[in-house]
Amino acid sequence: MKKVSKRAMAVLALTFAVLLGMGAFVLRYFLQGADWAVFPGNPHTYSSGILNSGILTDRDGTVILDATEGRKYAEDATLRKAMLHLLGDREGYIAAPMLQEYADQMVGYNFLTGTYHLTEKVSTGKLTISARAQQKALEALGGRAGTVGVYNYKTGEILCAVSSPTYDPDQVPDIAGDTSGAYNGVYVNRFFNATFVPGSIFKLVTTAAALETLPDTASLSFQCNGSFDVEGDTVNCNGVHGAVDLKGALAHSCNVAYGQLALQLGPEVLTEYAEKLGVTDSFFVDGYHTAKGNFDLTDAPNVDVAWSGIGQYTDLINPCGFMRMMGVIGGGGEAAEPYLMASVDSTSLLGDYHAKTETTGRLLEASTCQTLTEMMRNNVQQIYGQSNFGDLPVCAKSGTAEVDSDRMPHATFAGFVADPNCPLAFIVVVENAGSGSAVCSSIAGAVLQECAAVLAAE
Repeated sequence: MKKVSKRAMAVLALTFAVLLGMGAFVLRYFLQGADWAVFPGNPHTYSSGILNSGILTDRDGTVILDATEGRKYAEDATLRKAMLHLLGDREGYIAAPMLQEYADQMVGYNFLTGTYHLTEKVSTGKLTISARAQQKALEALGGRAGTVGVYNYKTGEILCAVSSPTYDPDQVPDIAGDTSGAYNGVYVNRFFNATFVPGSIFKLVTTAAALETLPDTASLSFQCNGSFDVEGDTVNCNGVHGAVDLKGALAHSCNVAYGQLALQLGPEVLTEYAEKLGVTDSFFVDGYHTAKGNFDLTDAPNVDVAWSGIGQYTDLINPCGFMRMMGVIGGGGEAAEPYLMASVDSTSLLGDYHAKTETTGRLLEASTCQTLTEMMRNNVQQIYGQSNFGDLPVCAKSGTAEVDSDRMPHATFAGFVADPNCPLAFIVVVENAGSGSAVCSSIAGAVLQECAAVLAAE
């Protein structure tokens, strides 16, 4: 009897252990099953680390990716190229973190049937992106390396986020064998994951710092004779501007004025405003962690402080982050945080997804933004010309960013539309292309007018 009793106890203990293990597994299945299903190593939902589930459309319903059976991109070749850095390629060389971020909804997992669907319904994600704007931006870049970004600074919707160079995922070129340099950096999303020397668009940060910390900016006056001396070193200007006030200094992008203004503000104030306006921050956009910019004046001599306020020295910006800063100015001191995914009509028991607007909070005083708006609008009307922008009241600043002596400068251009019915902020960067206003203003104008037409039709 003792042996039978011991065996019975052993069986009961074993049964209890099995039931406990099964209970723990079932509990984890309910709590973590969705995570298991969308794990990037799952071959049923991923290929080469890229999600293969669901359908994606642009804001107007144009199908840009059908991943229900493999990966079928848009029918139009230009659109396929324009969307590549957001959707990823079939081989996994170009990441698609946005798809990973919404994998639960796109896969349509539920704990009863897993990823198997009892109906023909497929999870469909709708992006804030405009296919028309993407195509227009890529065409306007004309094969040059760079990026174009546009977003609604009231809602946060990104209408355009193009990165170049790119390629057609349905006609993959021999990138490894290319010797022309046409595909240098092709796997990098330049809008979210790259940084650039800003050049004179950074003067907007310096201007904001001056407007908020100096007692009487209206009385500021500078004498530009083409250069000025800083402790034996020379800061050169792009011209001889004579006597200029702050408005004139920004319009003519006077390095003498802004070098002297940077020295007047000092490293601490400049650093404070670079950080305050998000230049040095990384922030989250639907799966993307934007690249951090750089502004470091630690132990910098005065000549480098001067150049940093001009947008040179070791200054770096991320295009998405600087575009958001343009939204802050356009929004009167605060702006919506950018996002890409508008909604997901999901087969998941988690339910559908609908984006909600979040804001940066107040970063600048309303009066500061009003003055900046007037100054940037003056730039367009008096310097760049309104003709590229149609009827849009565009406010902007151009930049010519020196990178090294062996290459042409990067052309940069950033700003916003001062219209509550068309609240668009933008940035254009074209690598090694020369003057920002000469190269980028026409690109910005073409894309902004396309985006404005998209908003007007909604």
